[in-house]
Amino acid sequence: MGMSVGGAKGGGGRRRRGGRKAVMSEINVTPFVDVMLVLLIIFMVAAPMMTVGVPLDLPKTSAKALNAETQPITVSVKADGAVFLQETAIPVEEIAAKLEAVATTGYTERIFVRGDGAAPYGVIADVMSRIQQAGFTNIGLVTEQKPDN
Repeated sequence: MGMSVGGAKGGGGRRRRGGRKAVMSEINVTPFVDVMLVLLIIFMVAAPMMTVGVPLDLPKTSAKALNAETQPITVSVKADGAVFLQETAIPVEEIAAKLEAVATTGYTERIFVRGDGAAPYGVIADVMSRIQQAGFTNIGLVTEQKPDN
Protein backbone atom coordinates (compact mmCIF):
# COMPACT_ATOMS: atom_id res chain seq x y z
CA MET A 1 0.00 0.00 0.00
CA GLY A 2 2.82 2.45 0.71
CA MET A 3 5.09 3.96 -1.86
CA SER A 4 8.83 3.96 -1.75
CA VAL A 5 10.39 7.39 -1.90
CA GLY A 6 13.96 6.26 -2.62
CA GLY A 7 13.35 4.94 -6.07
CA ALA A 8 13.04 1.48 -7.51
CA LYS A 9 16.55 0.25 -6.75
CA GLY A 10 16.46 1.13 -3.06
CA GLY A 11 19.12 3.86 -3.19
CA GLY A 12 18.81 6.52 -0.49
CA GLY A 13 20.38 9.56 -2.26
CA ARG A 14 20.97 10.92 -5.70
CA ARG A 15 24.13 9.87 -7.43
CA ARG A 16 25.51 10.40 -10.84
CA ARG A 17 26.64 7.66 -13.04
CA GLY A 18 29.94 6.14 -11.95
CA GLY A 19 29.62 7.26 -8.33
CA ARG A 20 31.11 10.76 -8.84
CA LYS A 21 30.07 13.75 -6.76
CA ALA A 22 28.47 16.82 -8.34
CA VAL A 23 30.83 19.53 -9.56
CA MET A 24 31.07 22.44 -7.11
CA SER A 25 30.25 25.65 -8.96
CA GLU A 26 30.95 28.12 -6.12
CA ILE A 27 34.12 30.21 -5.84
CA ASN A 28 35.90 30.21 -2.50
CA VAL A 29 37.01 33.84 -2.02
CA THR A 30 38.68 33.39 1.36
CA PRO A 31 42.19 32.70 -0.04
CA PHE A 32 41.80 35.64 -2.42
CA VAL A 33 40.88 37.99 0.43
CA ASP A 34 43.83 36.71 2.50
CA VAL A 35 46.27 37.41 -0.33
CA MET A 36 44.81 40.89 -0.89
CA LEU A 37 45.13 41.77 2.80
CA VAL A 38 48.77 40.66 2.85
CA LEU A 39 49.50 42.76 -0.27
CA LEU A 40 47.74 45.75 1.30
CA ILE A 41 49.91 45.50 4.40
CA ILE A 42 53.07 45.17 2.30
CA PHE A 43 52.22 48.29 0.27
CA MET A 44 51.23 50.26 3.37
CA VAL A 45 54.62 49.52 4.92
CA ALA A 46 56.61 50.06 1.71
CA ALA A 47 54.91 53.27 0.48
CA PRO A 48 56.59 55.67 2.94
CA MET A 49 59.98 54.20 2.01
CA MET A 50 59.42 54.92 -1.69
CA THR A 51 59.73 58.69 -1.31
CA VAL A 52 62.53 59.74 -3.58
CA GLY A 53 64.81 62.69 -3.63
CA VAL A 54 68.36 63.82 -3.40
CA PRO A 55 69.56 63.62 0.21
CA LEU A 56 70.26 67.17 1.44
CA ASP A 57 70.78 68.93 4.73
CA LEU A 58 68.13 71.63 4.26
CA PRO A 59 68.35 74.87 6.25
CA LYS A 60 65.89 75.21 9.15
CA THR A 61 63.33 78.06 9.22
CA SER A 62 60.15 78.89 11.11
CA ALA A 63 58.01 79.03 7.93
CA LYS A 64 54.88 76.90 7.82
CA ALA A 65 54.49 73.98 5.42
CA LEU A 66 52.58 74.53 2.16
CA ASN A 67 49.60 72.44 1.13
CA ALA A 68 50.54 70.74 -2.14
CA GLU A 69 47.85 69.11 -4.28
CA THR A 70 50.24 68.03 -7.01
CA GLN A 71 53.84 66.94 -7.00
CA PRO A 72 55.97 69.96 -7.99
CA ILE A 73 59.11 69.91 -10.09
CA THR A 74 62.13 69.88 -7.79
CA VAL A 75 65.59 71.26 -8.54
CA SER A 76 68.16 70.28 -5.89
CA VAL A 77 71.63 71.69 -5.24
CA LYS A 78 73.96 69.50 -3.17
CA ALA A 79 76.72 70.77 -0.88
CA ASP A 80 79.36 70.20 -3.57
CA GLY A 81 77.39 72.32 -6.09
CA ALA A 82 75.95 69.41 -8.10
CA VAL A 83 72.50 70.20 -9.57
CA PHE A 84 69.67 67.66 -9.88
CA LEU A 85 66.33 67.87 -11.67
CA GLN A 86 64.08 65.56 -9.64
CA GLU A 87 66.68 62.76 -9.04
CA THR A 88 68.69 63.17 -12.26
CA ALA A 89 72.01 65.03 -12.23
CA ILE A 90 72.17 67.73 -14.92
CA PRO A 91 74.62 70.49 -15.86
CA VAL A 92 73.57 73.99 -14.74
CA GLU A 93 73.49 75.18 -18.35
CA GLU A 94 70.72 72.68 -19.26
CA ILE A 95 68.26 73.60 -16.49
CA ALA A 96 66.04 75.83 -18.64
CA ALA A 97 65.77 73.36 -21.52
CA LYS A 98 65.05 70.42 -19.22
CA LEU A 99 62.41 72.34 -17.27
CA GLU A 100 60.61 73.38 -20.45
CA ALA A 101 60.53 69.72 -21.51
CA VAL A 102 59.28 68.49 -18.12
CA ALA A 103 56.71 71.18 -17.28
CA THR A 104 53.20 69.87 -17.91
CA THR A 105 51.30 73.12 -17.27
CA GLY A 106 53.77 75.40 -19.01
CA TYR A 107 55.43 78.37 -17.37
CA THR A 108 52.94 78.39 -14.48
CA GLU A 109 54.32 75.07 -13.19
CA ARG A 110 55.42 75.22 -9.56
CA ILE A 111 59.18 74.65 -9.19
CA PHE A 112 60.82 74.02 -5.82
CA VAL A 113 64.52 74.72 -5.35
CA ARG A 114 66.10 72.62 -2.61
CA GLY A 115 69.55 73.91 -1.62
CA ASP A 116 71.78 72.14 0.88
CA GLY A 117 72.68 74.37 3.85
CA ALA A 118 76.36 74.00 2.95
CA ALA A 119 75.85 74.59 -0.80
CA PRO A 120 77.52 77.68 -2.28
CA TYR A 121 75.05 80.57 -2.37
CA GLY A 122 76.25 81.55 -5.83
CA VAL A 123 75.25 78.19 -7.32
CA ILE A 124 71.76 78.39 -5.81
CA ALA A 125 71.35 81.99 -7.03
CA ASP A 126 72.56 80.97 -10.51
CA VAL A 127 70.08 78.08 -10.63
CA MET A 128 67.20 80.34 -9.58
CA SER A 129 68.12 83.03 -12.10
CA ARG A 130 68.31 80.47 -14.94
CA ILE A 131 64.87 79.15 -13.98
CA GLN A 132 63.45 82.67 -13.93
CA GLN A 133 65.11 83.63 -17.24
CA ALA A 134 63.51 80.54 -18.80
CA GLY A 135 60.11 82.12 -18.04
CA PHE A 136 59.04 80.20 -14.93
CA THR A 137 57.62 82.52 -12.27
CA ASN A 138 56.29 80.15 -9.59
CA ILE A 139 59.59 79.34 -7.84
CA GLY A 140 59.91 78.43 -4.17
CA LEU A 141 62.76 77.58 -1.81
CA VAL A 142 62.36 74.44 0.30
CA THR A 143 63.46 74.46 3.93
CA GLU A 144 62.84 72.33 7.00
CA GLN A 145 60.87 73.64 9.97
CA LYS A 146 62.77 74.47 13.13
CA PRO A 147 61.80 72.28 16.05
CA ASP A 148 59.68 74.14 18.62
CA ASN A 149 61.54 74.52 21.92
